[in-house]
Amino acid sequence: MRATVLYGPGDVRVEERDAPTILKPTDAVIRTFATCVCGSDLWDYRGINPAKGPAPIGHEYVGIVEEVGDDVTTVRPGQFVVGSFFASDGTCANCRNGYPSNCLNREFVGGCQAEYIRIPWADGTMVATPDLPTDAQVPDLLACSDVMGTGWWAAVAAGVQRGDTVAVVGDGAVGLSAVLAARELGAERIIAMSRHESRQMLATEFGATDIVTERGEEGVTRIKDMTGGIGADRVLECVGTDQSTQQALNSTRPGGGVGIAGVPHGVQIDGTALFYSHVAVQGGPAPVRRFLPDLIDRAMTGRINPGRVFDLTLPLDQAAEGYKAMDERSAIKTLLRP
Repeated sequence: MRATVLYGPGDVRVEERDAPTILKPTDAVIRTFATCVCGSDLWDYRGINPAKGPAPIGHEYVGIVEEVGDDVTTVRPGQFVVGSFFASDGTCANCRNGYPSNCLNREFVGGCQAEYIRIPWADGTMVATPDLPTDAQVPDLLACSDVMGTGWWAAVAAGVQRGDTVAVVGDGAVGLSAVLAARELGAERIIAMSRHESRQMLATEFGATDIVTERGEEGVTRIKDMTGGIGADRVLECVGTDQSTQQALNSTRPGGGVGIAGVPHGVQIDGTALFYSHVAVQGGPAPVRRFLPDLIDRAMTGRINPGRVFDLTLPLDQAAEGYKAMDERSAIKTLLRP
């Protein structure tokens, strides 16, 4: 089969590799219908994360079930499925408490920019759609496998409630999805922090009521000016840098909440400052599997269209071009068709 392999910074290749097989009775193998490049993949692509040598890459996927292990009961061959980037057994205490991405038996689902993928813990990781989706629905469902689920998590972790004023730090696919999530959860005012016109337009279409172009301390000042001097009720951090995290924490009102969805890189949080801020913080790898049934329903019924974050679609063979476009910020998110 064809699969995308990262050899080193800026070096992405599509090559022939062995197709996956069932290794455990809880596994499934799916034929990938669509996959994509994630903003977090760019940490590896840019060499910010230590290189691990030639390695399959990608963790977002939708597809058709080809084969299942003997113990798999909730999905069957021929079904269209959406899955999480963390495989989870669905039965441990952490899964039952709503944190499948912290499953006691979790496995990272990597190598998804490929024609076929092995999914561990198939029952606890994937959800089948009620019907085969249309071509137009596939991007929306693919977004649910990560960025929409992660944006939703940012909103849930921050505690977004009906009537809130919400600020979103980050205008990538996760940040734009977080805007959409805040709207769906009833936020009255949604402030998108973005400097890019095309992303500002999509944020507005997703539900943003205000756009702030300033960053860092200037961004914090602007948010406070817009909120009577105290800050937003909820702030959704969707980048993962030290600047974006500090901006999120300092833009939140006392008693408000911050949801951290960006994978942290070089982030340092001052415990004393956090103590005196009265700001609640929650974050971590998004428990996407927890949200999938709801998100799939919203996508299949047309209530949300998170697939609009895909502004570049390429065949799998051109994966390197998709990475380059996202690295140069000429594309928000690249969808790959095997």
